[in-house]
Amino acid sequence: MNIVVIVMTFLGVNIDFFFMLLFLLKKYNVVEVLVGYLAGVILLLVGSYLVGVTLGMFLPEWLLGLLGILPIYMAFHDNDDDGGPKWHKQPIVTVLLTYLSVCSGCVLAIFLPILIGRSIRELLLTILMIAVLTVLIVFIIKLLLTTKAIVKLMNRYGETLMKICYILIGLYVFWDSGLIHHILLYL
Repeated sequence: MNIVVIVMTFLGVNIDFFFMLLFLLKKYNVVEVLVGYLAGVILLLVGSYLVGVTLGMFLPEWLLGLLGILPIYMAFHDNDDDGGPKWHKQPIVTVLLTYLSVCSGCVLAIFLPILIGRSIRELLLTILMIAVLTVLIVFIIKLLLTTKAIVKLMNRYGETLMKICYILIGLYVFWDSGLIHHILLYL
């Protein structure tokens, strides 16, 4: 198991989520964000390990593009005053679903070949390393939110920028997965 490959892979597939962490940490407390993020990371790593090559045999890649619906839905239904679903008002679940919708395709696709054939011990070591990285990243981004310019920007435009990001992420997931191409083939 190559630690450098694991770290670089994690940073590479999570880079877009780091930007979303700014919004999530502005809205929710650090523990809720950390628990939701860690749950998503662990879920996807274990999923990558368990699914292995079989995912490619049973599900076409474009089908994963349907996950793009989640961030778009959240952008249009992210109003704390509405009577929406209770799960959406739970910060940990919101962070978890945001992470899964932003990173699941990449994490599954990139970690599958890295984790195939590894032992349970190697999987647990990988999870431990990535959990430590996750904690460090959350606290570094939380520290960024103490910068006056970032605080001012987040206070003024944070909610709107977060909704725009959700929509763009959803559209990107549709596009990147081939879902749009697949739909256009049938039109």
